[in-house]
Formats: sequence, C-alpha cells, structure tokens
Amino acid sequence: MARPHKVSLRPLTDEESQQLKRLSQSLMAPASHVTRARLLLEVAAGKNYTEAAHLAGRRCGDTVGHLVARFNEEGVAAISLRHGGGPAVTIGQEQRNLILSEARRVPTVLQDGTATWSLTLLRRALGKKGLKVGRFTIWTVLREAGFTWQRDRTWCETGYARRKRKCGPILTYDPDTEAKKGIDRSSVSGR
Repeated sequence: MARPHKVSLRPLTDEESQQLKRLSQSLMAPASHVTRARLLLEVAAGKNYTEAAHLAGRRCGDTVGHLVARFNEEGVAAISLRHGGGPAVTIGQEQRNLILSEARRVPTVLQDGTATWSLTLLRRALGKKGLKVGRFTIWTVLREAGFTWQRDRTWCETGYARRKRKCGPILTYDPDTEAKKGIDRSSVSGR
C-alpha cells in the first residue's frame, strides 16, 4: 500500500487545466515543461505520485510530490525551470538599464570601432563604462527586453523597424507587438 501524500494537489481552475493540456501536447515547448504538465494532469486525474511518474516516464514519485507542492504555491509558473546551479545571478536593475541604454545607442566608428553592435563589441563598450559582464548575460538581458538579432548583424528592439522614406530613414513601431508575441506558432505551417 502506498504512503499517503504529504501534499495534495489543489483543484485546478479551468484556465490552468486548459494551459496544462495545451502544454502537455505541445511539440514546440521544452520537453521538461511538457513532462511536468503531464505529471500534473495525471495527478489531477486521480493517479498517485508513483503511477503518475511511471506514466510520464519517470522513476520516482518524490519529485512529483515536490512539483505538486510548488504548483500549489506558484500555479502554472511551477512548470518553468529554476536556476540550475552555479553562482547566483547578481546583475541588478541598474546594470540592466546600463546594458539596454548602451544597446539602444547607435555606435560610432570613431568611438566604438563599429557601425553595428555585436555582443563582443557591446561587452567591450560596457567595460569602458565600468561594467564587467559576460556575453551570455548581455544576450539574456537583451532577449528579456525584447531585442532580437537581425540578419544585418545588428540588435533590434522587437516591434521597431527602420523604414526608408523620401525624407530619410524613420523609426516605426508596431502597436500589435505584444499581441503577436503571444501567438502560438506551433500550429502555423509554412508549407
């Protein structure tokens, strides 16, 4: 006979249930997220932790118990991964703002030695301002702020585009940027 659970899964709301079902069937989401969604759905269906673990391809039901406890506190956010080890992230809001302001600044050939930003050149420019960070940290901050790497080897803020006009280049903004970020592109086929 199985031991009783220390923590029981709280009842799922309709929205949480739909999110978990959609995530458990996703082909685009990380495998860890899909597995965790399946585990929570199995427990919600009445399976014990060990059965749910075996159905999702896991060996131990203890990790399912930890996931359930985390889900009860955080909701669907419990699906995402946490910091996986190594030194803790120590970059603060002030450093993030400095990285973003430097990335938004148009580089000059005389001052920066380039006309477009790369991660290495941006890191070098930040070093001159007294901020010593790695390229991965810069990349992470830029991605979180909505910047993307473009084919013309520049970082560009998502939703903004330079357009050529008779009067010269202008910067335009797409007001539907946030709505487009939330689109699930897994169902859209390019063929």
